Amino acid sequence: IQQVFKQLFYMINAVALNNLLLRKDVCSWSTGMQLRFNVSQLEEWLRGKNLQQSGAPQTLEPLIQAAQLLQLKKKTSEDAEAICSLCTSLTTQQIVKILNLYTPVNEFEERVTVSFIRDIQTHLQERNDPPQLLLDCKHTFPVVFPFNPSSVTMDTIHIPASLNLEFLHRV
Repeated sequence: IQQVFKQLFYMINAVALNNLLLRKDVCSWSTGMQLRFNVSQLEEWLRGKNLQQSGAPQTLEPLIQAAQLLQLKKKTSEDAEAICSLCTSLTTQQIVKILNLYTPVNEFEERVTVSFIRDIQTHLQERNDPPQLLLDCKHTFPVVFPFNPSSVTMDTIHIPASLNLEFLHRV
């Protein structure tokens, strides 16, 4: 069950983050608020079902960080440093793409300046991020089946002759 929910939450994360990276109309402060609320509801549900040890909350980390990125101030060099230290699960390319797509929804917000985005890129140039922008929606985690040893010892097993397994010999 835990492995199923980890896979499911990864898919939720991948689809939501990819939509965020591809659609300019959803890169806003209000979307960040809405995303963070919805993700917190998912995290609360996992806690309620005692599934927080499944790894599912960790698969949502890039989406959480993207939501926080949309909510943070994006003006000063200190803001750039805060973004770089916060967004560890996002690649440099993803951070820059979200900042480029950021669209103010009211007159109190401003677009992200080119100089701020360059500042972010300067701060993140040491990272060795993979070059891909979008997450792989078809990624599957390996399934692990627990080993439960049998309490029956091999020398107590009787093999019926009707199975025609004479080639098996007890050692």
